[in-house]
Amino acid sequence: MRIAQIAPLTEAVPPKRYGGTERVVSWLTEELVRQGHDVTLFANGESKTTARLDAIWPRSLRGDSRVLDPLALHMLMLERVRQRVAEFDILHFHLDYLPFSTFLRQSTPFVTTLHGRLDLPEHQPIFTAFARASVVAISHSQRRPVPQAGWVKTIHHGLPEQMLKPRYEAPEYLAFLGRICPEKRVDRAIEIAARCGLPLKIAAKIDRADDEYFNSKIKHLLDLPNVEFIGEIDDSQKSDFLGRAIALLCPIDWEEPFGLVMIEAMACGTPVIAYDRGSVPEVVEDGLTGFVVQDEEEAVAAVRHARLLSRPAIRRRFEERFTVRRMTQDYLDVYRALIDQEVPARQLLRA
Repeated sequence: MRIAQIAPLTEAVPPKRYGGTERVVSWLTEELVRQGHDVTLFANGESKTTARLDAIWPRSLRGDSRVLDPLALHMLMLERVRQRVAEFDILHFHLDYLPFSTFLRQSTPFVTTLHGRLDLPEHQPIFTAFARASVVAISHSQRRPVPQAGWVKTIHHGLPEQMLKPRYEAPEYLAFLGRICPEKRVDRAIEIAARCGLPLKIAAKIDRADDEYFNSKIKHLLDLPNVEFIGEIDDSQKSDFLGRAIALLCPIDWEEPFGLVMIEAMACGTPVIAYDRGSVPEVVEDGLTGFVVQDEEEAVAAVRHARLLSRPAIRRRFEERFTVRRMTQDYLDVYRALIDQEVPARQLLRA
């Protein structure tokens, strides 16, 4: 199958550190190539892939201070894809709604995975106007605000099976992994750990957009005696960081569309304690791979029970539910269904 993967230009594919969408695009692209498909990746020039790379811009936009209008470069990428559209059997976009208008007007089937939140007021008219655009959700929860969208499937993320490995050592601390921002609520994680009398290790990125929040709300909390701020870590450090933790704390305060950190913890056999928001009850199996909690009281109680969960069983559930092989097969099913659906239309256009 001739497949185009079209990624954001914001980060490299895969990202050097933080970057959930680009990480998923990389895993999917590499697995498709491994399975023998002819894949072209449209991304920035810092990307590394075994697919053919069509680099629209030489650097990741987040690290290129000279770029003042990133939308212009994404529009340039869409035009490059449009010019090459006849080379592919299927186009797979990861650019939210940007491709809808242009690519609904051509014959090659396309699908868009929506990676972010969909509950903003502006999303209602967009997904009403483009209801014919085929879209994939990353959780059932993500779909709820826009039921009128052209949903074809929900596909949970998956990561390479051997990328992260369990340690099965005596756990020593609670962990927080991800990004420091208002919706992730690292302040709640600090309070939960303090109430449990346990150390908390925080491996997190601070975006420039969140500097004010960090400086005014969080920075002083990092001086507490039970808190260790490590900073941003890469994939090579996660097995050790997560594998030695009693549990990963995800006390989120928003409708999380998926949350890769949860399945990264499961890959390490580490329980997840997460607030009941967004995708959490779809990803965390309460009492098996962690605990879904409503508030701080329940989170503190869950920490006490986390040591009783079977870490090998958590790893097994990761292998059954959240590998890149399973994710890729789900996407191939979507590709084939869309191609079969479009064949008569393309034959008519050529007649």
